[in-house]
Amino acid sequence: MNSMTRILLLGLLYMLGGQILIWYQTNGQFIWKWADRNPVWMAIIFSFPISYLFIYATKYIVMYSEGALWPGRLIGFGIGVTSFAILTYLHMGEGLTTKTIVSLILSVAIVSIQIFWK
Repeated sequence: MNSMTRILLLGLLYMLGGQILIWYQTNGQFIWKWADRNPVWMAIIFSFPISYLFIYATKYIVMYSEGALWPGRLIGFGIGVTSFAILTYLHMGEGLTTKTIVSLILSVAIVSIQIFWK
């Protein structure tokens, strides 16, 4: 694995981690009573790790994209939509409608374009 591939993978992993944590931060109120009663603590607990992950995700994706910021934003969007769909299904039981499936396919297309189209 070459260094640019490692940089991309690090960026994608950090981005995925940030998206997962932000899902729990904003939607934990529907899963845990404690989170519903303590939104300030949810903000305090999650803010540092989410910020850290997104800062480094952006750094590595921008490095991979030769200084361009847009690819990181679009990759973050695609990963966010995908992780949101999976976590919402797992925790809330919300199934995939045709509209959601089409949106997921478009998200994968957006991420693929940003990664593979040079």
